[in-house]
Amino acid sequence: MAFELKVFISNRDSRCDECGEDLGKGAWIRLIQEKGALCLSCADLDHLVFLPSGDAALTRRARKYSTLSAVVLKWSRARKRYERQGLLVEEQGLEQAEQECLNDSEIRELQRQRRAEREKELDYQYIKQFAKGIRELYPHCPHQREQIITRHACQKYSGRVGRSAAAKQFDEKTIHLAVAAHIRHQETDYDKLLIMGYERWEAREQVDLKVKEIMAQWANIHGNRIKK
Repeated sequence: MAFELKVFISNRDSRCDECGEDLGKGAWIRLIQEKGALCLSCADLDHLVFLPSGDAALTRRARKYSTLSAVVLKWSRARKRYERQGLLVEEQGLEQAEQECLNDSEIRELQRQRRAEREKELDYQYIKQFAKGIRELYPHCPHQREQIITRHACQKYSGRVGRSAAAKQFDEKTIHLAVAAHIRHQETDYDKLLIMGYERWEAREQVDLKVKEIMAQWANIHGNRIKK
């Protein structure tokens, strides 16, 4: 591990062993074996500025651009150990690090915006094609019903069938499942059965025949096979 200069925040009243100044409690001191406790001025560290912990990228860069730096430590009574509070770095090094991080944040924001636009476009194309797939497989479904089914099935992050990996490839089975789910809720007593206390599988059994009948009515005139 590379050598690090260490500055300690004292938990008791302190005095500089070189200049004799009373530093009080919570003083920032440098411990040197031969000379004892030194204030930052006597330790030639008083020109440095403090960078609190919390931003790893900023800390790493500030250290990189500072010829001189020191880690700041404070004793934790609860954990019985010294814990890092931050870093003392040269002001110019900190300014350079801040500028780089600012540039990075701007770049990241631009990248995020571009990703959002791409995802929005992909979602638009995906939903459009999913609705088209429903209409092709179920040309006799009621007007605009494919749009309702698609919006429900393709809700982002919903975990519904329309967002599955298979659906992204417009697998016919996935479209059949989306249509079946819509019919089950909108064209049968399925929801009422659930409210009455039926188990999910029991309610599905009760409405299964009607779901299949309606799917057949909506299905392609060439008789596309409805996959289970």
